[in-house]
Amino acid sequence: MKNIQVGIIGGAGYTAGELVRLLINHPHAEINFVYSTSNAGNKISSIHQDLLGDLDMKFTDTVNPEVDVLFLCLGHGNSIKFLSSNTFSENTKIIDLGNDFRLENDKVFNGKTFVYGLPELQREDIKKANYIANPGCFATAIQLSLLPLAEKGLLNNDVHINAVTGATGAGTSLSETSHFPWRDNNFSYYKPFTHQHLGEINQSVKQLQNGFGSEIIFMPNRGDFSRGIFATMYTSFDGTLEEAKEIFKAFYKDAKFTFVSDDMLHLKQVVNTNKCLIHLHKHNNKLLVTSIIDNLLKGASGQAIQNMNLMFGLEEATGLQIKATYF
Repeated sequence: MKNIQVGIIGGAGYTAGELVRLLINHPHAEINFVYSTSNAGNKISSIHQDLLGDLDMKFTDTVNPEVDVLFLCLGHGNSIKFLSSNTFSENTKIIDLGNDFRLENDKVFNGKTFVYGLPELQREDIKKANYIANPGCFATAIQLSLLPLAEKGLLNNDVHINAVTGATGAGTSLSETSHFPWRDNNFSYYKPFTHQHLGEINQSVKQLQNGFGSEIIFMPNRGDFSRGIFATMYTSFDGTLEEAKEIFKAFYKDAKFTFVSDDMLHLKQVVNTNKCLIHLHKHNNKLLVTSIIDNLLKGASGQAIQNMNLMFGLEEATGLQIKATYF
């Protein structure tokens, strides 16, 4: 097959940089253009300096409307603005890494219907889709820890979640809480109980457990590391630990990147991979589920390429079998 022609919008950010890094080694994809109005004419490797020697392409402020797939790596709310002022071929597939189209009420835009792109939940729908709303990073880690229980109708009490993300989750723009002197040796929470990813998490849980009426209580935290998400969730569970493991392993038996571990987890197991690892622990009537991902890969760019592979009929793991940065 001929290579998939790829366009990337919002090329200077972390997720775009990771897309480029993965796509230049993808056997069936070719980067056609990387769009960035603020960096047009500059070498991509001048911004994404890890690509020096791997890519000689420059940023552009023009688009090729005939590309096969378009990745939108824009700030939340900006994908709608971009698509409103730029037209692409009816054959161009679109994968949005922002939150503009993730919720049911937002999925239709200008005649385009976006499918929520969590492969472990909607693999068959993704294969038939032309437009994908890529899940959020926290949402990915949390949903993958909840959906096996939801499928069995077992989320019948409040769910308590505590999750920590690395500094790259805040994007490349500087803010008070992303400066090194503030972040280093520091820890804080933000958006308690109200994080924007709760909408898509609740939506997916109710897709599998329609009668879910309890509360998902989410406390997001900032960690003093660069990348990764470490999420812990607990809720009431009447079964045994072995029964819980059977439920999770059965749910993910065909998953390419989500695995249940019998051993306790640590973040270095997934950094620089498209994996989600899950560990289960039972204490009295509470089930504790730990879920870890790389926020820039399984939580963003890696999952976007996983969706691209499914949309174009490729083997799902193509270009994504990367060893963790363990040492």
